[in-house]
Amino acid sequence: MKVSIITVVYNCKEYIEHCIQSVISQLYSDIEYIVIDGSSTDGTPGIIAKYLRHISYYVSEPDSCMYAALNKGIAMASGDIVGILNADDYLVDGLVIRELVQCLVEHNSDAVYGNLNYVNRENTAIISRKWLSRTVNLEDFERGWMPAHPTLFIKRKYFDLYGCYAVDLGSAADYELILRFLYTHRLKAVFLDRLFVNMRTGGMSNGSFVKVYRAMRYDYKAITSHKLPNPLMALTLKKLRKLKQFL
Repeated sequence: MKVSIITVVYNCKEYIEHCIQSVISQLYSDIEYIVIDGSSTDGTPGIIAKYLRHISYYVSEPDSCMYAALNKGIAMASGDIVGILNADDYLVDGLVIRELVQCLVEHNSDAVYGNLNYVNRENTAIISRKWLSRTVNLEDFERGWMPAHPTLFIKRKYFDLYGCYAVDLGSAADYELILRFLYTHRLKAVFLDRLFVNMRTGGMSNGSFVKVYRAMRYDYKAITSHKLPNPLMALTLKKLRKLKQFL
């Protein structure tokens, strides 16, 4: 099965090379790597240029937002499976893709997900928290659960059937897509209990109070759009679940 991995980047010269190297070092041979750059001005394109022979598709042009760029990458993807790898994140070892494909095939599943570590931006040996997933059912979504988005790999055909990222939902676009695919349309997703990705701390929905408040509003909109039975409970538990990742 061909796996399409999409990386969206804008002005990330400090970390993009590590991200690219983690993809091209995979021991699974049938990988299509797509890199969408939003016209970076900090030297990122020069770093990407060093690896063009390993990149299936590359474009550098402005995008309205990160999720619009991801949608562009999905439109380019020709793989059987699609996964997203952020520019400042990286696959933890060379066996990640091989093992997740084996798991998906063995379970005849529509999607596969695993575990994630949040690591210090400068010293990735420092783990600030762990996102340990598990096998879940529909009721878990109603209690605010979701898999770690960077570990979720989904069969390509479902983007054609059910759509891509909702660009009007800001930082909740990935959460809404997960609800749409796994809760509303009930794709069969299997959990592989292994670490997939190290994610450097910092992001769209973290930081200032304004960012956190905006993220909560978007989350609530995603929850209500998919008619979870108790949206306020789901939103509250979604936020509280992050506390467990520090333990």
